[in-house]
Amino acid sequence: MRVLLVEDDALLGDGIQKSLNRLGFTVDWLRDGKQAEHALACETYAAAILDLGLPERDGFAVLQSLREAGSSLPALILTARDDKADKLKGFGLGADDYVVKPVDMEELAARLRALIRRAGGYATSRLQIGPIEIDPEARQVWRAGESVDVSAREFAILECLMQNAGRVLTRGQIEESLYGWGDSVESNAVEVFIHHLRKKLGADFIRTLRGIGYTIERPA
Repeated sequence: MRVLLVEDDALLGDGIQKSLNRLGFTVDWLRDGKQAEHALACETYAAAILDLGLPERDGFAVLQSLREAGSSLPALILTARDDKADKLKGFGLGADDYVVKPVDMEELAARLRALIRRAGGYATSRLQIGPIEIDPEARQVWRAGESVDVSAREFAILECLMQNAGRVLTRGQIEESLYGWGDSVESNAVEVFIHHLRKKLGADFIRTLRGIGYTIERPA
């Protein structure tokens, strides 16, 4: 899952980015609010993490701009400000969560997954379609109750497709969920990962719509 981190503290931002990468997220990191507004308007993310004390445009302004544009993107405020008035303002502007620094990285990852899961209409952390079940927090996959070993990229693609079951995703949309800025993307990477997933999960679980993209069908 690709998320946007907006944090102007270099040391903290680097630490959060590396920790969330390790926990299965793809993280684009920006340091000022004006850049964040541009990225949120132009890029596709599963969620945004916003500091409040940002240069150019503060986190409140970025959040307000996001909501005024009609976006329902899950937004988590991560700040050192623990004042009740700031919390109320954040929720009033449309924040989905408000976390006071310092925060345990595993807890932050769990909060992000919960926000993304609720935005997708899922009540529990595990997703199941037909015989395939995944646990995004544990990064595990089962087929008919049997554990299946998948790589990190394979899991990310599977999670993306299952969260969007019933929709057709283009290769570009899948790549956006997998890769951040500066990541090198081989032209056939998505096709290779999907080929491996079909061998492990069954040839018919992921459908190809030639010239359009890929989909996992919702059960009737």
